[in-house]
Amino acid sequence: MSDPFSSQRDVEVIRRRNVFVRAGESFQSSPDFRYLWLSNLFFAGGNWAVIVILSWLVFETTGSEFLLAVFTAVRLCPMWLGPVSGVIADRYDRVLIVKIASVWSFVVVVLLALSVSLGHEPYWLLVSIGLLTGLAQSPSQPARASLILEMVGRRNIANANGLNSMAMGLMQGVAPALTGVVLSGFGAATALWFASIWYLAASLMVWQIGAITRSVRQEHEPILRMVMGGLRIIMQSRLTSAVLTVTLVANFTLWPVYNSFMPVFAKDVLGLGASGLGWLLLCAGMGSFCGAFCIASLGDFRYKGALFLFGTTLWGVAWAIFGLSDRVVLSFVLMGLVGITSATFGVMQTTLMLMTSPPEVQGRALGIQELAIGAMPIGSLGLGAIAAGIGVGATTFLAGSVLVVVLLVLAVRVPELVRYTGE
Repeated sequence: MSDPFSSQRDVEVIRRRNVFVRAGESFQSSPDFRYLWLSNLFFAGGNWAVIVILSWLVFETTGSEFLLAVFTAVRLCPMWLGPVSGVIADRYDRVLIVKIASVWSFVVVVLLALSVSLGHEPYWLLVSIGLLTGLAQSPSQPARASLILEMVGRRNIANANGLNSMAMGLMQGVAPALTGVVLSGFGAATALWFASIWYLAASLMVWQIGAITRSVRQEHEPILRMVMGGLRIIMQSRLTSAVLTVTLVANFTLWPVYNSFMPVFAKDVLGLGASGLGWLLLCAGMGSFCGAFCIASLGDFRYKGALFLFGTTLWGVAWAIFGLSDRVVLSFVLMGLVGITSATFGVMQTTLMLMTSPPEVQGRALGIQELAIGAMPIGSLGLGAIAAGIGVGATTFLAGSVLVVVLLVLAVRVPELVRYTGE
């Protein structure tokens, strides 16, 4: 007669050994997370599609690099509302916030698609739409990230954030490529209708999420007092402050390189055309996807802080070497390494922000993180000025080196972050 307990143990051993089963642990433990993950996937696809279409329309309409830069700055400025967005995520129903953001984006893009279909696409309208989509995207991020912890718990939060990062990396490559095909083949109006389908799918998925209750919610405290109180609590934690420091420095140094300098590397440094630029970005995207999958497959691993610090250090080293490279094959390999190591930064910064913050301020912690990410446009201007004098290669080497130095200092000054396990 077979032993049922032995059979159960055998099943558990198989589950632990199967890397794909471990990677999908959060999908199995929480149906609500599955719906949120799909909503995040489609929402990210819509965001990337709209960025491609609006940027194309702005430059086609104005022919001005400066007006394109103004449009980009306006689109990104809602990130500076991060602390207020965090308060909203702590104060109100997070599922409702995500629902409103998804429907808001769908309606805004449909209205623009109607306008473009009628031949009406003035610059002021494109800038306004960029702002409106930014108001749906950036302020909803604290609610989306906080919901992940509520759905899967502390044990699976690294796994869930890894799965979420895989979705973001996938859409970063797939959505712009599909949008470019539709845009070049059928025009901007059709591309906008195509983009609206992403947001519609995101809305339908989030509407499947059940009611989630929280034991901590401050309903009647004034918003400004909640912002200041949350900031005070967050900054009292050496761990949370250290993670925020890394996020701020990374968005002053390396993310501006990725968002601004890659066309220059492809054309002037490596002698590649537009297709070569696409392949470089694809290497980074696939590397990020693989890195996020590896983190997701680790499950509830120890030394989360060490992975964050040393993985992000390798990210800075990879960028610094890439800045010095003028060989095509080596640059492709390095860009893949950049993608893999960027996953440790992207996944673990949000994981650690949630795990090191008290439950009552987790939304505000993520809102302050969003504000730190908002340093990217400022960093882009500063690095652009430096690159004008010493070139993009030397500037990238400098940016990567600065991040590495900051991380090594933090490893020495905040050793508890290196040893942090999530307990």
